[in-house]
Amino acid sequence: MIVGIGVDVVHVDRFARWHTIPGLPERYFHPDELSSALSRGKGMDLSLAARFAAKEAFGKALGTGLVGIVLKDIRVVNNHNGRPEITLFGTARKALAKSGASRVHVSLTHERDNAIAMVVLEDSSGSSV
Repeated sequence: MIVGIGVDVVHVDRFARWHTIPGLPERYFHPDELSSALSRGKGMDLSLAARFAAKEAFGKALGTGLVGIVLKDIRVVNNHNGRPEITLFGTARKALAKSGASRVHVSLTHERDNAIAMVVLEDSSGSSV
């Protein structure tokens, strides 16, 4: 059963400016996200923008926004096949449990100026409300 759906769009130029502010990317991104983005060279800003959009979409899917959630507790990385996956830690994991969802699905896309993410929260326990 679907518990929540969230979509967010982010302007990529915003992340090009973030690199000029020491410590700012580390405040919002898990270390794995940063190392993955750095490995993408010129695609780094697109990668970070898409991951930030996923974090915002996660908050929207919760229906509560990101209040009380540390953004780097949401890690968005690509698996060995290139599929994006969200792993939750600490505050984000607690928020997911409180929502009643047990699975998180994410889709990312980006082109030139914009990055978009969609998150679906699912209760995979088989119960219906």
